[in-house]
Amino acid sequence: MTEKHSNHTDNPRVLTGITTTGSPHLGNYVGAIKPAIQASQSSDVDSFLFLADYHAMIKSHEPEKIHQSSMEIAATWLALGLDPEQVTFYRQSDVPEIMELSWILTCWTAKGLMNRAHAYKASVQGNEANNDDADFGITMGLFSYPVLMAADILMFNGQQIPVGRDQIQHVEMARDIAQRFNHHYGPHFALPEAVIDDNVAVLQGLDGRKMSKSYNNTIPLFETEKKLKKSINKIKTNLLEPGEPKDADDSTVFQIWQAFASAEQIADMRQQFADGIAWGDAKKCLFELVNQELAQPRERYAELIADPAAMEAILASGAEKARAVTVPKLAEIRSAIGIRPMCA
Repeated sequence: MTEKHSNHTDNPRVLTGITTTGSPHLGNYVGAIKPAIQASQSSDVDSFLFLADYHAMIKSHEPEKIHQSSMEIAATWLALGLDPEQVTFYRQSDVPEIMELSWILTCWTAKGLMNRAHAYKASVQGNEANNDDADFGITMGLFSYPVLMAADILMFNGQQIPVGRDQIQHVEMARDIAQRFNHHYGPHFALPEAVIDDNVAVLQGLDGRKMSKSYNNTIPLFETEKKLKKSINKIKTNLLEPGEPKDADDSTVFQIWQAFASAEQIADMRQQFADGIAWGDAKKCLFELVNQELAQPRERYAELIADPAAMEAILASGAEKARAVTVPKLAEIRSAIGIRPMCA
């Protein structure tokens, strides 16, 4: 989830949440991490980036996995160049105002709106297809997930929210919730708008489908050199022999190449495909290209994982910066709804 908003310095605020489930993979890097870090390095944006660990509980009830994922995701962003001095990098659970706002917004969210949420509807349809009770296995966390996402956004008064197409509905729901609240209590929240960036690459996984943990087809971002080579060699290809022309646009190998290569390298590899490069040679070139970009961050990542106290200190400092925004905002909201000192 990525958010832009004009703050007191008139710089757009960019806010990105990463759910702490699983290990980051190449698809996460190309589609979200790399562009967000590049955006955060600009002096004319105000970047907020957080570990969405309460969101993780919707998908995972395994404490060790959530904890491990939090460490891996924090280490990944820092290893890839996120500057905690230049951005506000924090853990969602370290900013209690977000959770309090989530309850306040829940009291202004129509159940009918939540009934239309894609994730909830998909779960119900899955249950019905299996002849189970419609609500089998569905928690209130899954049902009201869009309210917590709305709190993440509205807490910082987000206006333009660049997201993937699958998240547009959540931004629209946040807008709907903000409008209802504002109509009753006055203009406390900016109305967010979804902004889609069609230039962000969506990588294919080992089997040719979208690279996703749920398909178990990912290439982990910081696996060892040896394992990275092995993963790349597992990418599904067709049976065309060396010397036979290959369709670059229909190839996962070429698609991943495009995400890491320069324009010149892309044109060169496209020609090699037309000339019938052997799949083994194409995969060898791909491994060398990807490994070259990730070798140095991989070393930094290993150092960070070995020093969790350093990451904890960075996140604590980030939470302090985030709460400089959220504490006064929540005080304003509490006062608006009538929760204020009796002598005020």
